[in-house]
Formats: sequence, structure tokens, C-alpha cells
Amino acid sequence: METERSHLDDRLLTAAACVRPGKVVADIGCDHGKLAIHLAKEGKNPRIIGADLRPEPLARAAGNLKKAGCEEKVELRLGDGLTVLAPGEAQDIILAGMGAQTIIQLLEAAPWVMDPEIRLILVPATKHTLLRLWLARQGFVLDRDIPVRAAGRLYAVMNARYTGEKREPELDWCIAGQTSGPLAGEYLAGQLVKLRKYCRGVKDPVRLEQLEGLLARLEERL
Repeated sequence: METERSHLDDRLLTAAACVRPGKVVADIGCDHGKLAIHLAKEGKNPRIIGADLRPEPLARAAGNLKKAGCEEKVELRLGDGLTVLAPGEAQDIILAGMGAQTIIQLLEAAPWVMDPEIRLILVPATKHTLLRLWLARQGFVLDRDIPVRAAGRLYAVMNARYTGEKREPELDWCIAGQTSGPLAGEYLAGQLVKLRKYCRGVKDPVRLEQLEGLLARLEERL
């Protein structure tokens, strides 16, 4: 029998597993509402908010919620990023299906997320390294950093917590993260492919030497 779980790829299943029971959760960029439906059916959260910038997917989400019998358990909102939330209204916030630069822009526009009580569950579609760098510089730590495969690609599901201790992280960590699990080696190998490609465009010999040293250190982990 097909279940609601079967509609979610490993990115969203892993993101759902990071959600804390008993917390209000917001899925920003909820698209067709499948993750919100999954969370509603699990019944671990008192309130679920699904939001999207575009009315069309939000309308489809409303239809899917009704079909799943979850329309009373999920509140849908139309709006741009975290502007749909009052500060502190949700304690667990999911941002998935968008690039790291978009995620950063949305978080910078909502400084109230820098709160130790809030957890950010982030699944960047691109530029994982950039997002880790930004999080460290803003005072976040990663409680979980999990590589997953979806649609033939590797992603990282990051569970970030604010401590206020801003730091300049090692580039090794930004690239490799603190990933663990069966896909950790494959994830690092993929990150190294991107780094080698980047190195081919570096003209500064000093910078290139630094990056080649970084490559060598990371290759030793494989």
C-alpha cells in the first residue's frame, strides 16, 4: 500500500526526523505541502505552518491537505520567506528546496531567528560550503549535518542551533561539514570534485597553493 511516507524523498524524510516533538514547526517554501502532511500525520507537533511565495503551489497544497484529511492540522500562508511568521511563532523552521544564497537572504531578513530556542532545518540545493560558512560567522553550530541522496544527487540536511559564538571556521569544515553515516565518504568525494573544478579557475599562485593543500588534507579522509 502506498503511504504518505513514500511521497517524500530522503531529503524531506531526514528534515522531518530533525523536527522536535511538541514544537510549532514552519515549512517555508512548502510547495505542494507533502512534508506538512507527513508531519501532520505523525501527530508530534501541536501546530504546523506551511508557507509559499506563489499562490499556485499553495493552492495545490490546500488540495493535497484536504485529500489527506489534514486541512485542520496545517495552516497555509502566502508570503515571502519568514515574513509570514511573527518572531518566535515557530520554534522549528524548515527551509528546503532552495539554494544557499536564497536561504541566507531569508535568514538575514529575519534576525529574530538568532535565538537559542529556535532550530533551523536547512536543506540547501546548492553551495553547501557557503551556507556552513555563513552559519558559523553568525554564531550557529550544526547539531546534525547529514548527507542524503535524492533524485540522483547528494544533499546535506543541516540542523542549526544559535549559540551567539561567532567564529571564522576552517575551510576544511565548510567543505566537508561534520557529516557522518553511510554517505559521508561519497559526499566528501563530491565536494572535492567541485573544489578541483574551482581550483582550475584560480590565477593567484599563493591562493592556488593554499587550495591545493586543502585538497590534499581532505583527500586523506577518503
